[in-house]
Amino acid sequence: MPPPAQPKIYHITHVDNLPSIIAEGCLVSDAVMIARGGPSKAIGMSTIKQRRLGLLVECHPGDHVGDYVPFYFCFRSVMLYLIYMANHSELTYRGGQGPIVHLEADLLSVVGWANEVGRRWAFSLSNAGSYYAQFRKDLDDLGEVNWPAVASTDFRPADIKEGKQAEYLLHGSFPWGLVNRIGVHSMGVAQMVDAALSAAAHRPRVEIRPDWYY
Repeated sequence: MPPPAQPKIYHITHVDNLPSIIAEGCLVSDAVMIARGGPSKAIGMSTIKQRRLGLLVECHPGDHVGDYVPFYFCFRSVMLYLIYMANHSELTYRGGQGPIVHLEADLLSVVGWANEVGRRWAFSLSNAGSYYAQFRKDLDDLGEVNWPAVASTDFRPADIKEGKQAEYLLHGSFPWGLVNRIGVHSMGVAQMVDAALSAAAHRPRVEIRPDWYY
């Protein structure tokens, strides 16, 4: 299956993190965030984030996965499912999926910007936090992503689960201005996002998207 004509990428975060992201003007890598002591509301697994600091991005020698800001190629990710279930032993966040927001960007626009300013990027064919992840740095290789798995809503088969967790990675930081849309679970969270955006120079459109959630 070929890649979509206009692929989108998605980063999930807690709505409470939006004010600091907007104030800084970017999302920062795990390496930077961990050095700062973590975000105001961490939703990931600390053990995996620590492991990503030591995993190499093979197509960019010397770089580690934790040096990059990660995005999925889909909404309703496997990670969001773990947050929704709230029963994984390594997950300290137990606040459910309701306060989680999706930050959407256009992949081709992001790559175009990165290439123009000389910012390194890559994508993985599976979970970039695994020891066996394969990485690519050329859009011509985008067809190697398992797009049916990315789009699948049933990821119980192991190969589908792995393929669905493919990631786009941007080195160092990800400009807030490249976020085009924010998908939220409810009107209440949309109002919180609107409040965070009230003084922002760049205001992505906010949409209530229950289909992006479990």
